[in-house]
This record gives sequence, structure tokens and C-alpha cells, in this order.
Amino acid sequence: MFVKVCGTTSEDDALLAVAMGADAVGFIFAPSPRQVAPVRVRDIVRRLPPEIITVGVFRDEHPQRVVEVVHQCGLRAAQLHGRETADDTAYVASRVPLVIKAFAAGDPALPRAADFGAGAILVDSPNPGSGQVFDWSLTGEAPTGVRLILAGGLGPDNVATAIARVQPWGVDAVSGLESRPGKKDPRLVRAFVAAAKAAAPRPYEGDANAPYDWQEDPTA
Repeated sequence: MFVKVCGTTSEDDALLAVAMGADAVGFIFAPSPRQVAPVRVRDIVRRLPPEIITVGVFRDEHPQRVVEVVHQCGLRAAQLHGRETADDTAYVASRVPLVIKAFAAGDPALPRAADFGAGAILVDSPNPGSGQVFDWSLTGEAPTGVRLILAGGLGPDNVATAIARVQPWGVDAVSGLESRPGKKDPRLVRAFVAAAKAAAPRPYEGDANAPYDWQEDPTA
């Protein structure tokens, strides 16, 4: 199970997520209480283990600017969390190792998610960043054969249930892991990662078509 801890604003919280077993750490560049400057993210990323997938989160940013920031910061992935078109997504995907395209639950574009050419898609609540749980049955609108990351109000208390119902490729959490906006709670991060990993139906072993080798040891 791919586990992403997002909304990271400090080196301490990034290292915390890594220590607790997260596979990916996300940094928000879009307007948000958790927004961080590229120069700060660059310094944090330099101190993280190379196997960690570092993700820059953008919303309706110009594709060229997305690519520029990803490379400037040394990130390994871009998450497009706005109304980006398939062409915008394809432009970034051709220049960045991994692109995650986010869709709000109920978005009429979700059934066509495979057309965007992203390495994975993320389904969030209709109000991204609100920490609200949505009707998980709406993820059924996503096309089959895509790697689906579930987000939206996830935390230690509900992630196992969410995984059992949706069977996603990965999970992502922000507000459910915080003591206050922008500050992670170590107990919540540890419990979330442990619950998500324990709920996985079987160890992730990857495949020949994986967009990025984020986990070399399937028993980890």
C-alpha cells in the first residue's frame, strides 16, 4: 500500500513521515494554510532518503511553471490538484518522473481519467483540503486499470475501512494527521501509516509497467 503524507511544511515533519514508514511526502505550492516556498522545499528534500517520493502539489498552475519548480526543488513527482486539462497533464508527465492527477469526487471528468496520461490518479472530496470524508462509492466512477490514490478526510480511525471498501493503490492524508494546520502529530502519523499498511490486501510487489520504483523491498 502506497502511503503519502501531504501538507508537509517543515523538515522535522518530513523526517517524521519517513521515520514512520510513509512512501511519499507532499509539499503544497498552491494557496493554502500549508503552502510552502520552493526554496524551503528544496532544502528539505535534500535531507530526505532518495527512495522517498517527494511530491509537489499544484493547483491550476501553468504547466511550464510546474516543471520548473519540480526540477528546481529536486522533487520526484508533481500532483495536479486543479482543473488541469489532459494536455496540461501530458505536458508535465513528459517532463517529470511521476504525475498524480487529482479529481474531486463526482467530477464528470473522472470516468475519463485514463486519458490524462498520469502515473496515478487521486480522488479527493469535492472540497479539497477540507478534511471531509466523501461517499467512497463515487470512486467507482474511475476507469479500471489506473492506480487510484484515495484522499479526503482520512486518518488513523478510518483508513482501514476506506481501504477495505475502495481497494485503492494508495492513500493520502493531510488534516487527519495534524495537531494544527501545517503541524503533524507524531502519534497520528504513526497510527495512520501502520493502519494503512496493515489493511493492504497483500504486500505491494510492483510490476514491469510501474511509473516509478518507489518500493524495492516488498516486505518493507
